[in-house]
Amino acid sequence: MTRKALLTALFLLAVSNLLLHYRIHNFMVQDALNPGIAHFSGTKFLAFLFPLIDMVVVTLLFISRTTSVYGYLLNGMIVIYGTVFMSHFSIAELTARSAPAADWVMKSTLPDIGIAWGDFFIGKALYDINLKEP
Repeated sequence: MTRKALLTALFLLAVSNLLLHYRIHNFMVQDALNPGIAHFSGTKFLAFLFPLIDMVVVTLLFISRTTSVYGYLLNGMIVIYGTVFMSHFSIAELTARSAPAADWVMKSTLPDIGIAWGDFFIGKALYDINLKEP
């Protein structure tokens, strides 16, 4: 029962991250000169691709006990890359706008990074359960 609850939590966090990234970093960017035309942005697509991989591939890997080690590894890599990318994005945005120091916490991606690490620790708990059960 705990395994199913953790798997559901892992999936729901991944879906929520996917929707959040799509809303914030929509990879179809409107053209400034022609408002009706949208262009593909490869950079913003990566912000959509990582949560998509997390939602589909990582969840599928954690379903089976034999492949949960690969799910754990891929989940960890996604979280580390996401932490680096989101930290860089925050630092670049906040320094470019010369934001006051108080905004560096409240208007940064620190809460998003916390959600990503929560996703990782749910995956770790699933991995530990899969390792202990026969």
